[in-house]
Amino acid sequence: MKISTILRHLREGMKNIARNGWMSFASISSIVTSLFILGSFVLLALNVNNLAAQIESQVEIRVFLQVDVDQAKIDQVRNEIGNISEVKEVRFVSKDEGLDILRKNLGESGDELLEGYEKDKNPLPDSFTVEVFDPQSIAYAAKKIEVINKTDESHPIEGIKYGKGKVETLFKLTNAVRNIGLVIVAGLAVTAMFLISTTIKTTIMARRREISIMKLVGATNHFIRWPFFIEGALIGLIGSVLTTAILLFGYSRLIQVSQFELGLLMIKLAPMKEVWFIVCLLIIGLGTLIGIWGSTLSIRKYLKV
Repeated sequence: MKISTILRHLREGMKNIARNGWMSFASISSIVTSLFILGSFVLLALNVNNLAAQIESQVEIRVFLQVDVDQAKIDQVRNEIGNISEVKEVRFVSKDEGLDILRKNLGESGDELLEGYEKDKNPLPDSFTVEVFDPQSIAYAAKKIEVINKTDESHPIEGIKYGKGKVETLFKLTNAVRNIGLVIVAGLAVTAMFLISTTIKTTIMARRREISIMKLVGATNHFIRWPFFIEGALIGLIGSVLTTAILLFGYSRLIQVSQFELGLLMIKLAPMKEVWFIVCLLIIGLGTLIGIWGSTLSIRKYLKV
């Protein structure tokens, strides 16, 4: 196709949008409304996924050592745990540091309750805090640490804790939340597709007499189709760009306004840099494709005249 022909179809498509102002406005409004609802749920799903990831990232393994373990054995156990493929980081927590942590966790009454347990009277064992790459593999990593203890004749590890039972329930809950969010977003996407395409079909149907006249005076299907094709794409693009701008502006304001309140609850919204590309790609891409799809399906029926 020649460049001049492409430019001609592009001009005609833009003229059609301006010439049919109210119908174009109705189509764009339908796109903005439908995609805004979809985009809002996409942002909600992204933040639910982000919150689930925050919760999962706090899951860790605590490895408590025997009281009489010497420094050489501590270093050996740390190296063996660090060599486990699932383990990301191993941090040694001395019994004195553990006592300080316990004192802080007890709050104002910590000093009184733990008075006299310093230095040689400290009953807490040395321990390791183990962080894994994938929180879902924490139980598997804990089993490997148990194997290390069993294969060592001195059995240097007294206990391994990672919230067994509760952690598995937590992962089932977060996975369920993610799956439910995915189903809702997919359902809304399908609904938006049919709603927007129906609106665009209505716009094309209102001009079926124009199409019939063009066919009767000898215009080819190709000549008729392309301006409508471009018109649908432009309507979808305009509506989706407007929606994206509204969503991202509103979300940025939400981050600013709720930052302090959510910070008190130790909750962080997904940062803008992690959501803007997904929102732009999904909303603008979907809106433009629906505009093209709706106009293509509608014009096909009236080209048979």
